[in-house]
Amino acid sequence: MRIRDIIEGKKEWRAHVIEGKKEWREHVARVKALPQDYQIVYKEIQKYFFKVGPVELTDGTGLLSGIVDLFEDGAALGKGVLEVTGSDVAAFCDDLIKDSKTYDDIFQELLDHQEGSKTMKKATDNKK
Repeated sequence: MRIRDIIEGKKEWRAHVIEGKKEWREHVARVKALPQDYQIVYKEIQKYFFKVGPVELTDGTGLLSGIVDLFEDGAALGKGVLEVTGSDVAAFCDDLIKDSKTYDDIFQELLDHQEGSKTMKKATDNKK
């Protein structure tokens, strides 16, 4: 690998980071434009997703932007935020990510794999 390749790679990475920041700032501006009750619920949903960790959150603002789209439509129709999400906001969140892989899923798969490896090692050790 040549130095020029490394420099070009860094430029591409930097451009990607800058684009991600720009996208996030635009997203935050859309959230701030929502009515106050929508902003409060959105922030709680965001905290929940950051804690639960659907893997898709690392791929830009897709899921969160979809929620903002839904909230913008609801606000434009004059609906309250709970008319859009339902009274159980946690269930609304869980339903959105029910088919998504979470970091907890990845961690559990890792533990299962490690446990399987230990079991295999024990089985082969016992045969000796």
